[in-house]
Amino acid sequence: MNRTSDKDKKKFSGKDKKNFSGTDKKKIKIKNKNRNATVGFNFNKIEKINKNFMYQNLSKSKCYNCNFSESNFDFVSFRGAHFKTCNFEGGSFTGAEFIGSNLKESNFTNAKFENVVFESAKLVDADFKGAEFINTIFLSTDTEGAKNLNLEDENIKVFKEMPQLEISDELRVAVESVMQNKFVKKARVLDTREGKINFISLMILLDNFDESTLIKGFGKIDEYTDRDFYTLSFIIKLIKKLQKDEII
Repeated sequence: MNRTSDKDKKKFSGKDKKNFSGTDKKKIKIKNKNRNATVGFNFNKIEKINKNFMYQNLSKSKCYNCNFSESNFDFVSFRGAHFKTCNFEGGSFTGAEFIGSNLKESNFTNAKFENVVFESAKLVDADFKGAEFINTIFLSTDTEGAKNLNLEDENIKVFKEMPQLEISDELRVAVESVMQNKFVKKARVLDTREGKINFISLMILLDNFDESTLIKGFGKIDEYTDRDFYTLSFIIKLIKKLQKDEII
């Protein structure tokens, strides 16, 4: 999963370059909306067409019969959220995470999913007609109840349960160490419900970086992370920035 969207590139362009001009900076100041991100919301029968929810933390939101068509949900966490009978037609979901999300009877026709994870999500009668998928993973999710979801698509991977990866002892130690960082621990992007290593997340990271770079990146998390974040995409962007600045 090493495809970088135009939105990712814009994230570090322009005036943001000032924040990365030297390698002696104590913190890499990734400019995003996570610092003041919404922590969930509750809506019923409202119209939110063509809105920008990028980087928002919509964990545990409860929305019913709402229209979010043509809206931007890139890099959004839907962890534990209920979006039932909602309209997401034509929406964008790059880097979004649907962990334990209830999406029953929602409409995702013509939506775009890139580098997205559905884990233990409820998709009963959710409609994906015409949806575009790039590097999308379904884990422990009953996909049979979904409508128009083409599991033969080469851009979709389905796992009935958490896969196991053979990793080096050095990488295992690095992962378990970074999982103790307070921001990583709160984000829950590297661990499972049981507190074990999330090998889906690790698989995604290894699609973006070789093992040596990933270990070095994990070693810099404490030094260069000073804020809450909500999706694995934050760690990917941070390590890429550390690479670009030749810090790792």
